[in-house]
Amino acid sequence: MKVLVIMGSPRKGNTYRAAKKIEESMRSMGNVEFEYLMLKDADLSQCSGCFVCFIKGENHCPHKDDASVIEQKMHAADGVIFATPVYGMNVSALMKTFIDRFSYIFHRPRFFDKKALLLSTTGALGLKEVFDYLKLVAGVWGFEVVHSVGLVTPPMQISNKKEQENNQKLEKAAFVFYNALQKKRRSPGLRDVFIFHAQKASFGELGQNSPADYTYWKEKGWLSPKAKYYVDVRVNPVYNAIGWISEQMLKRKMRKDLVELQK
Repeated sequence: MKVLVIMGSPRKGNTYRAAKKIEESMRSMGNVEFEYLMLKDADLSQCSGCFVCFIKGENHCPHKDDASVIEQKMHAADGVIFATPVYGMNVSALMKTFIDRFSYIFHRPRFFDKKALLLSTTGALGLKEVFDYLKLVAGVWGFEVVHSVGLVTPPMQISNKKEQENNQKLEKAAFVFYNALQKKRRSPGLRDVFIFHAQKASFGELGQNSPADYTYWKEKGWLSPKAKYYVDVRVNPVYNAIGWISEQMLKRKMRKDLVELQK
């Protein structure tokens, strides 16, 4: 198994050491290969918000950097650990730049055969905000988020009890992630199904405005009336019904809005 750690810390501090402890625990369980992508060393431009990747495709992005190489690293891994310290009650600037640079994946998700583990450290607050955001990002990108592990690591020396508690959390995260990597994808939750149907409505109706998105969804077969989710997994029929109803409502609204714009 291969794990890619996307490290959003500008230094090898608490977050990096936590990831190394997860690596150590997982290696003790079996044959696992770890690779660390240090975002501070990556040539990754800030998104300029030009919308070219949405309209024409990511290959037309004006920034020529390491984005395609980084995407290939994610594809080559069985699991990805998104690791960031809490800065200003959210992810670090390095992690945010990384996420923004791959904004096209929000429209054209692709990592459905990958598992994700979320890792964050904080001096006091902000773990919930970071995990809420990263769970949404990784989920929409296609990852199955299997676990989140957050550590409180204040700048002063922590007690032996707190250090032991943090180590137990990391051992549990390693155990959950290792086992998840060996299992098939689980059924999607209600939010996942709702997002699929909302995107299906949007990109199915906006073929002229977002041709790259429309083509991608068409080629994947996701615009088919029979499509219930991005991949062939069991979908709760109640979730699917709610998603289908929301899809039809959104389609009608979008068609109405387009008519109004043409007047």
